[in-house]
Amino acid sequence: MGIEVKFNPELALRPFNSEGRLREECLSESLVEGEEYLALKKGQRNFYLLGEVSLRQYNGKHLSKPIASITILEATHFLQDGETWTKVKYLVNKLLNPDDPPYFDGFEPVSAEANPNEVK
Repeated sequence: MGIEVKFNPELALRPFNSEGRLREECLSESLVEGEEYLALKKGQRNFYLLGEVSLRQYNGKHLSKPIASITILEATHFLQDGETWTKVKYLVNKLLNPDDPPYFDGFEPVSAEANPNEVK
């Protein structure tokens, strides 16, 4: 038996309005910097809570480049119909353009310009 837990270095959601997925399992139709959103992931997921992580789109096979820098505000595990789910509340810090230079180096923003709130 055992406890199945996944550790996620980013939040990856399906494209908006993906067939066979709940609304919360998908990206919002539009994202706005400074706004909070809810997401739902099947399984017991652990997310990094002490800084920025990337928001990515997942099409079932591939992850996109980061589309936003987010802060996970809350992650709650619950049971529904005998399955474990994780509900996530996140804040969009910055929208990212895939054509721009990389914003993240692992979990860290690349430079102070990338993260003006970084304490030196």
